[in-house]
Amino acid sequence: MKNTRQDPNSKADQYRFGTAEHRAFLIEDARRQFDFFQASVRPEGGFHTLDYKGLPLTDTVQELHTTTRLIHSYALGKIAGHKGCEAVIGTGMDYLWSHHRDRDHGGYLWALDGNEIHDDRKLAYGHAFVLLAGASAKMADHPDADRLIVDVTTILETRFWEDNHGLFSDEWNRDWSPFSTYRGLNANMHSVEALLTAYETTGRERYLAMAGRILDFLVYRIGASEGWRLPEHYTQDWKIDRTYSGNPMFRPAGTTPGHSFELARLLLQHWDLSGRSNADVIETAWLLTKRALSDAWVPETGGFVYTLGFEGVPAVTSRYWWPVTEAIGVLASFLKLEPTEELHQWYSRLWKFADTHFIDHQHGGWFPEIDARGDPTAIQFNGKPDIYHSVQAALFPLATGVSKPGVELKDVLASLN
Repeated sequence: MKNTRQDPNSKADQYRFGTAEHRAFLIEDARRQFDFFQASVRPEGGFHTLDYKGLPLTDTVQELHTTTRLIHSYALGKIAGHKGCEAVIGTGMDYLWSHHRDRDHGGYLWALDGNEIHDDRKLAYGHAFVLLAGASAKMADHPDADRLIVDVTTILETRFWEDNHGLFSDEWNRDWSPFSTYRGLNANMHSVEALLTAYETTGRERYLAMAGRILDFLVYRIGASEGWRLPEHYTQDWKIDRTYSGNPMFRPAGTTPGHSFELARLLLQHWDLSGRSNADVIETAWLLTKRALSDAWVPETGGFVYTLGFEGVPAVTSRYWWPVTEAIGVLASFLKLEPTEELHQWYSRLWKFADTHFIDHQHGGWFPEIDARGDPTAIQFNGKPDIYHSVQAALFPLATGVSKPGVELKDVLASLN
């Protein structure tokens, strides 16, 4: 399938951070994304995964991160003033509590197929998104948000948190018997995201403190010792596992530069929420970001390679949408704090590339992957599996600050409804 591409050369102001043209572009893209993914709601409960045109795919398995990310995204949409978000939030919150929540053993099941359990593992990655969903739903005034936050916080603190390390373990069987000794960056990075959002909406200091301990390890111990690259995989005692290779999408070998962008943005968010006491944090976040930009950007064609070896050599060269969205997010944070022309150029370059190759101008939403020619392809993903990354790329630059989206995004989309 070939995308209906835009001419980026005639739209310089549309891609430049801070211009009225760019703000209008972001608002329109966010609005079209929310409209597209409203078709995800299943009448019988839960969500469909959608094809390129917005029609349901035949696969009925629903994973925990799909449920929770839709709740989170549409909570942001409601805060931003987009109409119709309540139906998605409500469907997700109901399904999360009635189906994903394990009434027998506690915690949240990874995947369901209708009323049947498809995958009963308990994953820290999934539970982090449950907390994110609950915290975002609370910002959007959902009545069941508090009980969800309390429930999942108890599970995270009693089942996953390893206080001796200041990090979360990764995975358990349904009955909380050991599943593996694997430890990973991805679950902990998304836990930082969830903990910061929970802190923003509840004011509970422990959330902020836990997020800080994770950041201290991943950024200042690992990143600083690895040339500002972030190895993905670890042993039970949190030593880097340089031989590990698991799921090619969720646990690929080596390092994933897209995660460096995410973690750098979260580092700035934590710094902002903690009172901005150490100005060196901005430089540290830039070291992570600059390394990933220089290692992973493909100058000949654009886009980021998906994974790198430990020395920065490209490994998996597939080009996906989400590293571009996360780079946009962290660059927007830098531009709000200490803008430079280099940051402006990178930011505009990424939006030009996204607009040309990933944004679906015909139907809405973003294509998740492109081939060597830059056209949409379906090797790793079927349809458009996710709104979370791409809608945040459109929304976060609309906020004036680097934290507190529940306040910063208030009614930014309302004028287009």
